[in-house]
Amino acid sequence: MPALHRKALEAYLRHRFGPRARLLAFGPIGQETSGPALKQYGYGAPVRLTFHDGQVTRRVVLETMCAGPFGHEHMADRAQALLWDYDSYGRLPRHVPALDVGAFTGDGALFSVAPAQEFFVLTGWAEGDSYHKDLERLSRTDRLRQADRNRTRALARYLSDIHRVKRRHPALYRRRLRELLGHGECIMGLTDSYPVRFDFITEDLLRSIEDACNRWRWRLRRKAGRLVQVHGDFHPWNVLFRKGTEFSVLDRSRGEWGEAADDLTAMTINYLFFSLCRWGKLQGPFEVLFRQFWDDYGTASGDRAITECAAPFFAFRGLVIASPLWYPKLPLSVRRSLFNFIRNVLAEERFDPDQVNRYLKH
Repeated sequence: MPALHRKALEAYLRHRFGPRARLLAFGPIGQETSGPALKQYGYGAPVRLTFHDGQVTRRVVLETMCAGPFGHEHMADRAQALLWDYDSYGRLPRHVPALDVGAFTGDGALFSVAPAQEFFVLTGWAEGDSYHKDLERLSRTDRLRQADRNRTRALARYLSDIHRVKRRHPALYRRRLRELLGHGECIMGLTDSYPVRFDFITEDLLRSIEDACNRWRWRLRRKAGRLVQVHGDFHPWNVLFRKGTEFSVLDRSRGEWGEAADDLTAMTINYLFFSLCRWGKLQGPFEVLFRQFWDDYGTASGDRAITECAAPFFAFRGLVIASPLWYPKLPLSVRRSLFNFIRNVLAEERFDPDQVNRYLKH
């Protein structure tokens, strides 16, 4: 990300929000956690800007994307993602709005778009605490509150609501399945990011997972009637809760339309992940919330076929949280359980939420 200078930021804000705009403060948004920070890789470092527009004080977020693996090597790759963010954020309920998309020049100036060297997207600021803090608290205390169950129910119902918006486009459904396997941010991008060997994780193991996921792609590609509106990256760090069950979502990714199982697996694998890190299996409050999420979603959506589609999406999310790059401090035993989960789920005809601990075994 280019260096941010107060003078350039203030010039941009005056161009975008009027000549009376005055920058008050800016700086990176903290990643505070109440315990060890397991997740240590990300695609960018969002910056919060506080400014006065001549009438009121406002807070906004300026997001960029770093060059790197996962299909972000070229400026055009990063520009594509940020232009899509600007175009799509406003069409998803509860999502923070995108206010502008622009670029940096080589000398750090910001403008709204042509001799661009890097792009950025500017979004609204949403108050609230990341949902992962709830999961960290449950891991520490092992005490489930009714408020935790209420929030899980709210998230499941939110997904069922957005998934009711459907689109008939078989080629687009097949594209999303193809990208699940081959996109730089998805399965093949992740397997390429693993070391040549990391203890038990070998190239042969990773290749076998790719092969199994491709077989699932062929199994699912005729289910184009399942194409629905999706978030695309619905994990706890992208949900901000305020009081009770009031929340906003951030950073939808990789397309407005896709398979409902993508969103469901993205959230629920985190109940498994936090439980594995604490107890080595799915149990206690995380087991309750994991099963409740699947039950509440099934009741609200009526989608009984989603368990027939979940396997390759669980494989994708499992490869993320088992990654030595994304989670370098993860115990080897947790990585091994996650790989058992991936392989066993891919080997089943249908995912069974009641059998998670069986899937964790070799």
